[in-house]
Amino acid sequence: MLFKIILRSAFRNKLRTGLTVLGVAIAILAFGLLRTVISAWYAGAAASSATRLITRNAVSLVFSLPIFYKDKIRQLDNVTTVSYGSWFGGIYIDEKNFFANWCVEPESYLRLYPEFILSPEEKAAFLKDRQSAMAGRKLAAKYGWKIGDIIPLKGVVYPGNWEFTLRGIYRGRDKTIDETQFMFHWDYLNETVKRIVPRRADQVGFYIIGIDRPENAAKVAVAVDQIFKNSLAETITETEKAFQLGFIAMTEVIVRLIQVVSLVIIVIIMAVVANTMAMTTRERTGDYSILKTLGFGGAHIAALITGEALIITLVGGLIGMVLTFPIAGVFSAKLAVYFPVFNVSTETLILDFLATLVVAVAASVIPTRHAIKIRVADGLKRLG
Repeated sequence: MLFKIILRSAFRNKLRTGLTVLGVAIAILAFGLLRTVISAWYAGAAASSATRLITRNAVSLVFSLPIFYKDKIRQLDNVTTVSYGSWFGGIYIDEKNFFANWCVEPESYLRLYPEFILSPEEKAAFLKDRQSAMAGRKLAAKYGWKIGDIIPLKGVVYPGNWEFTLRGIYRGRDKTIDETQFMFHWDYLNETVKRIVPRRADQVGFYIIGIDRPENAAKVAVAVDQIFKNSLAETITETEKAFQLGFIAMTEVIVRLIQVVSLVIIVIIMAVVANTMAMTTRERTGDYSILKTLGFGGAHIAALITGEALIITLVGGLIGMVLTFPIAGVFSAKLAVYFPVFNVSTETLILDFLATLVVAVAASVIPTRHAIKIRVADGLKRLG
């Protein structure tokens, strides 16, 4: 009986209820998208492995490291694999077509990153052809690339016009893997640099170190940096997650601002729902007084008002959550360069649901207090 009363009350004024539901849906949609943006910002760090370390120049990532460092790193205890690479920063045809691209030592790199999945045929072709490249599935789909295509890149860090044969199109092991990257052989770059700018040859931008167990990460990092202490190119070694978070720290202000905006949206919609419930309570003061005369107490009145707010906000919240998926898909397609991984996570949906509950309960507090405190006689006067 109580549920029937709540349900009928919630949709008594269909226009007002419909507008409130629409407002809640838009707010939850905006909140969910903003939380997804924050998740996308941290996607690289979230997908990091605890058994991978990154070694770079202690001064800056801009400065390179000698290639012979790899042999010294391999000799350390608890190190299983060492790979290396350099940021290339090439541009495809036009500057607007920029995407992440770098050169790596392919065999060890693929061993360290099993989440990049190539077919056996494509992997063999990529490893065999020194002028070959592999690209992520989303990147290849965006530009219509197929296996065997010649991909021209205009170098920025390494000037000149470069051509690569696409031998592999990788897919991610799961949705958290970036499928918009482009990688080619470091040897091919180094051979060309030796002819053009010999002083820049035999240099790498970073080393990727595979270790046997996560608990050995700190020990190995200290050992690596100790080897090259007081050398011409000192190093900083950190976990892959810490390395990724270092980039995010550069834009931390933006992330904080997005978090604040998402909370402001919830506060605004809370005010909207509270206004709706306040109007509803004023209109039904006489109804609540009659219920009191029939023996219904304050708990029943609170249940009626809070239940009505819950129904309105939950309907709007569910609509907003459902709409988040197609809208996020559009964002993902349009902003793939900036957010390679843009997926609506379970955590975001849970936050949406919790935000909906908080809005409903908070918006009911003042109207409930008013309805409970009003005297029966005063309420019945309004019926006349």
